[in-house]
Amino acid sequence: MLEYAGAGQSTDFKYAMYDMSTIYVGARYTYQEMLGDEAFNFKLKTILQRYILTEVSADTTLESHFYYIKEDDYAYQVYDQLKVKLRVNVPVVKKGFGKKTDLIYQEKIMKLRELAALSPEEKKAQGIMIREIQISKLGLMTFTV
Repeated sequence: MLEYAGAGQSTDFKYAMYDMSTIYVGARYTYQEMLGDEAFNFKLKTILQRYILTEVSADTTLESHFYYIKEDDYAYQVYDQLKVKLRVNVPVVKKGFGKKTDLIYQEKIMKLRELAALSPEEKKAQGIMIREIQISKLGLMTFTV
C-alpha cells in the first residue's frame, strides 16, 4: 500500500508504505501530518501522541527529530522498542578514469543506535541525509500502550 500526502503539496519523501514486516515512512512527514493521515494505523498514532509528542513539537519533521535524537532521550527509547531503522544517503567519492572523481550519494540502512551515537556535527560532517524511517511491525505489535 502506498499513500501520498495531500494533493498539490510537495510529496518528496512524504509517503507511507507497508509490507509484511515493516512500515516505511518518508522522513519529510511532520508528526502533525502523520496524526492526520489515514495511512497510519491507530496504534502508531497513539504511540506518537502519548510518548513522542511529549518531547517534540507536532510540526517537527521526522528527519529533523532523528537528526538530533540522542541515546538518553525518551523518544530514543520508544523508537528503540519499535526497532526503528533509517534509510540514509551518504556522499561517497567515486573514482573515474584518470584523475576524475565524482561525488555520488550512496543509500545505506542504519540502525537507530548507530545514528544516535553520532552527534549532529558528525552527521553534518559525514553529509548524512535521512530519507526514510522503517518501523518494525513486530516491534509495533509487542509495544504495550
